[in-house]
Amino acid sequence: MAHLDPYGGAEARDWDRPDRPTSLPWPDPDVEPGPWGRGRYGGDRPAPENRNGRGPGGWDQPPNGHGAPRDLDHGDAPTAQIAPVRVGAGRDHDEAPTTQLTPVREHDDAPPTQLAAVPPGNADLGTPEPDGTDGPGRRHRGRRRAGAGRPATQQGASRAGRNLPAAISVGVCLGAAVLLPLFLYTPAFLLVLVAAFGVGIWEMSRAVRRGGAEVPLVPLVAGGVLTVTLAWFAGLDALLLGLLVTVAGTLVWRLGDGTANLRRDMTAATLISVYVPFLGGFAALLASSPGDGALRVLVTLVAVVLSDTGGYAAGANFGKRPMAPTISPKKSWEGFAGSVGAAALGSAVLLWLLFDVAPWWGAVFGVAVSGAAVLGDLAESMIKRDLGVKDMSNLLPGHGGLMDRLDSVLFAVPTAYLLLVVFVPAVN
Repeated sequence: MAHLDPYGGAEARDWDRPDRPTSLPWPDPDVEPGPWGRGRYGGDRPAPENRNGRGPGGWDQPPNGHGAPRDLDHGDAPTAQIAPVRVGAGRDHDEAPTTQLTPVREHDDAPPTQLAAVPPGNADLGTPEPDGTDGPGRRHRGRRRAGAGRPATQQGASRAGRNLPAAISVGVCLGAAVLLPLFLYTPAFLLVLVAAFGVGIWEMSRAVRRGGAEVPLVPLVAGGVLTVTLAWFAGLDALLLGLLVTVAGTLVWRLGDGTANLRRDMTAATLISVYVPFLGGFAALLASSPGDGALRVLVTLVAVVLSDTGGYAAGANFGKRPMAPTISPKKSWEGFAGSVGAAALGSAVLLWLLFDVAPWWGAVFGVAVSGAAVLGDLAESMIKRDLGVKDMSNLLPGHGGLMDRLDSVLFAVPTAYLLLVVFVPAVN
């Protein structure tokens, strides 16, 4: 009895008919010689004879030609249920069925297709360059993206890590905000000092809070304003009085929150009171000098700027020996020499022109102010390193916080005030 073909009609297949000789669904060079060659499916296999893949015997052939076992010389006829054959694994594996047909490569013997290499000109983005050319050797203009083994290109960053265009722009704006009130209407300069030191107290309060200290901001700001105002109108003695009032008022305010951690908080509050409004109050003493107060402030600021600029230029180009590696690794002795030299030369010329002071005394003034400015910069670097902060804030692009610009000035103005009290009256 012939078994029905589940894929064909009611007629039995060739090998199930005893009255017909057995014929294979495809030509075999050992049994039925015929034309052979390498077909489109790879290997020594013939291509399907019709478009739906049916072979000569009505067998549904998969695209790789593995529709039935190769060896049919055994005596037992196959059953009506055809076991699925693993496609693409080889023609002789008829006893390893699987229910899933895996994708078959068009050429079994061919290696996998390799993707074409991307030209170097657009390796970062995978798209043509903006100018429409993506030939090899072209590099995309502009900022370079970060990739494996290379950082992104930083625009405008200088050797010292600053955004130089932004730093110059902000520096010019700060200079205008200081000099215009100073020479156009001197009492308005007091408002500039009060605003600057108020922001400095706020930045310092935020910084010490990261170290665990909680300082009362309201009495500190109010005391700072009082200290600078007293120095402007009443002189040096009133400056000291303002400092005592600020510390006492802060202590009373802090006692309202209890005595827990009182020593830690008051130490930080006293540091802020001395560091910002007391040292900054000497700028008010300079500006309030009768007759030439604006010029005194000018020569002090010029000396600080020359010190900063000379130190930056010398350190960036010639700096090799660190000055204080544990406090400020970027400062070098070569940079310090540049700071002192630039400030001494500029101050010698400026004091001679404005105050008729001998050039050597002007050079001494420049050296002293430059040394104080560098010391103030190192002092703030030590405070920031102890607190674990890089900048006091990010108010000024390219500079950090306002205290990052006032650190040199706060140590320079007391030095300049004392030296000008000696030099200028003696000459005049």
